[in-house]
Amino acid sequence: MTGTIGSRRGDTVVIDDQHPIGSGFTAASTTDDVLAGVDLTGREVIVTGGHGRLGREVTRSLAAAGASVTVAARDPQRARAALGDVGGARVEQLDLTDPASIAAFAARWTAAGRPLHALVNNATPLFNPERRLDARGNELSFSTSHLGHFQLTRALLPALRQAGGARVLTVTSGAARFGEIRWDDLAFATGYDPGAAYGQAKRANVLFTVELDRRYAGDGIRAFAAHPGVVIGPGPHRPDQIPSYRAQGLVDEHGTTIVDPAAGKKTVAQGAATLVFGAVSPVLDGIGGRYLKDNDVAPLDDTVRPLTADNIPSDANSAMLDPVQARRLWEVTERLLT
Repeated sequence: MTGTIGSRRGDTVVIDDQHPIGSGFTAASTTDDVLAGVDLTGREVIVTGGHGRLGREVTRSLAAAGASVTVAARDPQRARAALGDVGGARVEQLDLTDPASIAAFAARWTAAGRPLHALVNNATPLFNPERRLDARGNELSFSTSHLGHFQLTRALLPALRQAGGARVLTVTSGAARFGEIRWDDLAFATGYDPGAAYGQAKRANVLFTVELDRRYAGDGIRAFAAHPGVVIGPGPHRPDQIPSYRAQGLVDEHGTTIVDPAAGKKTVAQGAATLVFGAVSPVLDGIGGRYLKDNDVAPLDDTVRPLTADNIPSDANSAMLDPVQARRLWEVTERLLT
């Protein structure tokens, strides 16, 4: 198997292998459904941000299946409190916006001599209404979601190779469909918009996945990007959130969360299922470089579709999987991290 799922013919992107594979799961499947009968005893897994909502469910379900899970968190004390009675997980400090913190985390792991069977790049900041930068001057969403995970993944390549078959699952979003890489202004020095910044970071997650798989599939390291769906949790929700959630069709007139997996509106266990599916499911053995949703490889749909309260477009499109753009982003990222 090669790590390439697409090519360019002139100005046309040709994507060959982005299509459902008949996983046997559905949009309503939960983490427990995906892991039924899967024994992860002896598997080492890292989950960044593995203590918050989706990440916590990923941690819980993988640990319950026998994996040894390390939660990488900026604030370990807070992470331990959030994990509560989740067994089988340990917490280590990691700040994805700090290159020294990332290097130290990877050095500790490598020095311990442990293989790494799955890396779940889960941590991401929420929309930032105001433009925020890391200490190097990078926009915070891009810094956390892409730059930090890029550096972490590369630093852990020896441990991933040592596993003799490993996965890197990066959490993205349907926002990757409309997100664009602002090649000349990655930090949004002009025209900052929180939605555009988030979309750029999520597009970067998918492009990173495509190029990572192309480069390292031959080493037994396969990569996937996964859209969990829209997950706001069961509530009760803050009063100031209700109007926005209602406008998005996420709560009813009483402020109760609407759960409709087929429309992309999911519970925590349903949303985390696709992340777990990408990280460890044997159904995906032998392939990589794909964008996942609803516990399967997502369909390819290049039709421009509006985002409405009743329709949340989240299928793959050719632009997010463009192999030329993926290589370009990899090279740009390397320069930003030097």
